[in-house]
Amino acid sequence: MTDTFDFVVVGGGSGGCAVASRLSEDPNTSVALLEAGGKDDNWVVTTPGAMILMISGKVNNWAFDTVPQKGLNGRIGYQPRGKGLGGSSAINAMVYIRGHKSDYDHWASLGNSGWSYADVLPYFKRSEDNSDLDGAYHGKGGPLHVTSLRSDNPVQEMYLQAAREAQFRIRDDFNGEEQEGLGVYQVTQKNGERWSAARGYIHPFMGSRNNLHVETGAHATRILFEGKRAVGVEFRQGKETKQIRARREVILSGGAFQTPQLLMLSGIGDAAALGKHGIASVHHLPGVGQNLQDHPDFVFGYTSDAPYFAGLSWGGIARIFKGIAQYRRERRGPMTSNIAECGGFLKTRPDLDVPDIQLHFCMAMVNDHGRKPRWGTGFSCHVCLLRPQSKGSVWLQSADPMAAPAIDPNFLGEEADMNTMVAGFKTTKRLLDAPSLKALQTSDVFTSGIESDDAIRKVLRERVDTVYHPVGTCKMGVNDPLAVVDPKLKVYGLEGLRIADASIMPTLIGGNTNAPTIMIGEKAADMIKAEMR
Repeated sequence: MTDTFDFVVVGGGSGGCAVASRLSEDPNTSVALLEAGGKDDNWVVTTPGAMILMISGKVNNWAFDTVPQKGLNGRIGYQPRGKGLGGSSAINAMVYIRGHKSDYDHWASLGNSGWSYADVLPYFKRSEDNSDLDGAYHGKGGPLHVTSLRSDNPVQEMYLQAAREAQFRIRDDFNGEEQEGLGVYQVTQKNGERWSAARGYIHPFMGSRNNLHVETGAHATRILFEGKRAVGVEFRQGKETKQIRARREVILSGGAFQTPQLLMLSGIGDAAALGKHGIASVHHLPGVGQNLQDHPDFVFGYTSDAPYFAGLSWGGIARIFKGIAQYRRERRGPMTSNIAECGGFLKTRPDLDVPDIQLHFCMAMVNDHGRKPRWGTGFSCHVCLLRPQSKGSVWLQSADPMAAPAIDPNFLGEEADMNTMVAGFKTTKRLLDAPSLKALQTSDVFTSGIESDDAIRKVLRERVDTVYHPVGTCKMGVNDPLAVVDPKLKVYGLEGLRIADASIMPTLIGGNTNAPTIMIGEKAADMIKAEMR
C-alpha cells in the first residue's frame, strides 16, 4: 500500500516546515512531510545553552565535512547541518537577520521577477512575531517568535561602548531601513527558549491537522518519475524502503547540500557525471550542485578572567550550574544565551554601497566550532565575508543515498576574497583593540603579534572555515545555463517538482540565512496556492 497526498515535502528544515505548514492550512489539501531526523522537541533543542552539544557533534546534526580546501592549505572544513524537524534552525545560533535589501533587488535584476525586496518583505513580516520591534519592517502574530535576548549579560553594554570608542555606528535594528553598524542581535526565541521553524510551523499542528502527515526518521533516497513528471518519493525508514505518492507536486527542501544530492541520485543533473555512478539520466540539468556559495569566516579568540564568559574553568563551571538553576526558575540568564549575542555589519572601505563583512561576538572562546575545548574562560569574535566571489560545488561521492555528498565551498579560491578578508581582519581588530574590550582580555590566543598583511594572510589560510550559510546549489534564474529553477521555483524541464530552500538563492545574501529560507518557504506556498486557485 502506498499513501498518496497532494504534496510531498522532502526535508523538515526552515523552508520545508514553512511550505508544509502553509499548504496544510487548507483542510482540503493533504501534505506529507518527510524528515530524515527526529522530532527535535526536547530540552537539547529548546535550551539555547545546549547548542554546543549539537553544533560540535552528531546530536541532531549531519556533521558533514568538506573536501580538502585549496585556499585553506588543503584543510578539510566542517559543515554542521541540522538533522531533525526544524533543520538547521534547531541547532543554529538563533540570530534573526534577513540580509540587505539590495541582495533581493539584485536577484530581481537577474530576471527573477517577484523576488525584489519589496516583493519578499511581506513574507518576512508574515512569518514574524516580533515582541520588541514593529513598524513598516516588522511583523506581529507570525509563527516565528523573534525577541531580544534574556541573557542579561553586561558584556553587551561593553561591546557597544567599544563600538563607540572605535567610531562605529550603533544599530538597534539590523532588519530595518539601514543595516550598517554594530549592536545586539535579536534571536528566534520565546520566553528564553529556542523557537525553531518546527516549533513555529509544524509541532503545533502535528496532532490537530488531519491533512498534515509528518514522517520522521524518513531518509529520502530518490524522486519517483513517470516520464518527466515527479509522482512521488522513495525513502528509507529503519530497515524498510517505502514509497509515498504526490498527486500535485514533490517539493524539495533538503537544503544546499542534500537537495542537489537527491536530484542527482534521481537522475537530475549533469548526465555524464551521473553516468559514472551508474545513474541513468532522467533530465540533463548541468547546474545541479553548482554555484555553491558560503560565508568564509575567521575567529579571533581571547582568554579573560572577567566573570561574564562561558568556558571550562572552576568559575566557569560554577556559573553554568548557577545558570541552569536560574534558567529552570525563570527562563533567563546565561543558559538563554545564543553565544553570538552581539555583532553587526561593517564596510571595509568607505566607498562601498553596502556592508561587506559581518561580525558575531561570542560569549565563549570558540575553537574549531567548539570541537576543541580548552581550559579557561574567554570570548571570541567572528568576522565573515558577506558576498564572496569564490564559488564551489556539491557532487555525489557514490550512488549510495545514505552516503554524504562531496562538498567543496572553494573558500578563498579567489584572490579578491582574500584581500577583503585581510581588510575585514583589520577592521575587526580595530573594535577588539578598543579600550572597553581590551580591558577584558588576558591573552590573545590566535592572533598575537600578527600585524603584517602577509602574516594576516597566513593565519586566515590556517583558520578560516564556514559560518554555516551554504546556499545556491539549485539556483533560480532566467536564460541562465546553470539555473535549476525558474522564479516560481519549478525545476526546469520537469513537471510536478519544485524546490523551497536555500539552494535556490542565485547569490549569497549579506547576513544569516535562516530567516530568508523561511521566507522562501512562505513565498513558495503562496505561489502554489495562487496556482491552485
